[in-house]
Amino acid sequence: MKTLKTVIPVLLILLAGTSAWYFIFRKKEDLVQLNTEQVKRAYIAQSVTATGTIQPVDTVAVGTQVSGTIKSIYADFNSVVKKGQLLAELDKTLFIASVDQFNANLAQAESQQVYQQGNYDRQSQLYKVGAISKADYDNALYGLNSAKANKASLIAQLKSAQKSLDLASIYSPIDGTILSRNVSEGQTVAASFSTPTLFTIAKDLTRMQVRAAVDEADIGNIKEGEHANFTVDAFLNDVFKGTISEIRLSPTTSSNVVTYTTIINAPNDEKKLKPGMTASIKIFTKESDSALVIPVKALKYAPDSSMTKQYLIIVDPNRTEALPNDEAWVWIKRGNQVIEKKIKTGINDNTHVEVLEGLTEADVVITGAQKLNPGDMNNDPTGSSPFMPKRPGGNNKKK
Repeated sequence: MKTLKTVIPVLLILLAGTSAWYFIFRKKEDLVQLNTEQVKRAYIAQSVTATGTIQPVDTVAVGTQVSGTIKSIYADFNSVVKKGQLLAELDKTLFIASVDQFNANLAQAESQQVYQQGNYDRQSQLYKVGAISKADYDNALYGLNSAKANKASLIAQLKSAQKSLDLASIYSPIDGTILSRNVSEGQTVAASFSTPTLFTIAKDLTRMQVRAAVDEADIGNIKEGEHANFTVDAFLNDVFKGTISEIRLSPTTSSNVVTYTTIINAPNDEKKLKPGMTASIKIFTKESDSALVIPVKALKYAPDSSMTKQYLIIVDPNRTEALPNDEAWVWIKRGNQVIEKKIKTGINDNTHVEVLEGLTEADVVITGAQKLNPGDMNNDPTGSSPFMPKRPGGNNKKK
C-alpha cells in the first residue's frame, strides 16, 4: 500500500510532463489550405490593343483650277451643303474681259472668213476660164483655209475662257458638312503649280472610321470582318463598336517601331465621334460566348510533398514532360484527392483560359495553396490574418 502511494504521484508527474510536451513543446504540423475554383462557362476573348484617330469615311478637298482673288464666300465651318451649292466666287473681272476679247476676235475671224470665201469663189471661176494663173488660184485657196483655221482656233480659245469664267464660281461636289475653310475674302489663290484647297467636305458624319496603328507583332492575328471596341477621351464611359474593313499593306516606321494602318468602320448616329479624336482600341481576334473556362493560375499550380498527410495525390500515369502549345496540366480537388489532369486549351485572355478537352463543369481546379498553423485556425476560425487589426467589440472588448 505504501508502494502504491509512492508510484501514483510519480505517474501523475510523468503524465503532466508528457501532456506539456505534447501541447506546448511538440512542433505542430502545418496544415495546407487549397485555393480552388469551380470550372464554369463564360464569355472569353483574345484581343489586340492599339491607338488610332477618328476620321470621316469619305472626305472631298474642294479647290480651284484657276488663279485669282476670293471675292465672296458663301459657306463656313460646319455648314451643311448640298451638291451644286455655291461655296465661293473669285473676282471675275479678268475672266469676263478675256471672254469679251475672244468674242470680238471671233467676230473678226468670221468676217475674214466670209471675205476669203468670196475671193476664193471669184478666183476659182476665173481660173476655170483661164483668166488667172494657178498661183493666183492657190493664193485665194490659202487665204480661205487660213481664215477657217483662225476661226476654229478662236472658237477653242473662247471655250477655254468661258470655262475659266465658270470655274471662278466654286460649287460643292457632294452633299455633306464642311470640316474646314482655308481661305478668306480678299485672299489671292494661285493654281499655277498645284490646286489650292479651299474647303474640306465630309460626305456623311453618321459613318466614321478609325485609322488604327497596329504593331507588326499583332497584325498577323487580325482579319477583315473582326469586330472592335474603342473609347475616346471625350466620352470615357461610352464604348463604341466597329468592324475591321481594311488592313493596309503599307507600313509606317517610327522610332524603329513598325505599324500597319487598320481601318475600322464605326456608326456615329449620335454624332458623338468627331474627326481627329484619339481612340483607344481593342480588336477581338478570337471569341467564345459560352466557353468552359478556368483561371490561368491553375496552369501554374503543382502540389508539393507537404500535402501528402492531408491529401492523396494522384499523378497522371501517362504524364509526359513535353506538351504541345495547346495542352497543359492542371490539378483538380475531389474530396481528399488531388488529381492531375491533362487539358487542351483554347483562348487565353491572360486571366482565364478556355478548356476544350479534359474537364467538365463538375470539376474543381486548384489555383494555389497556403500553409496554415492549426493553432491559428482554432483561435481564428474565419481564417483572417493575425497581422490585420481586429474589429471592435466581441472578444476584443475590454472587460
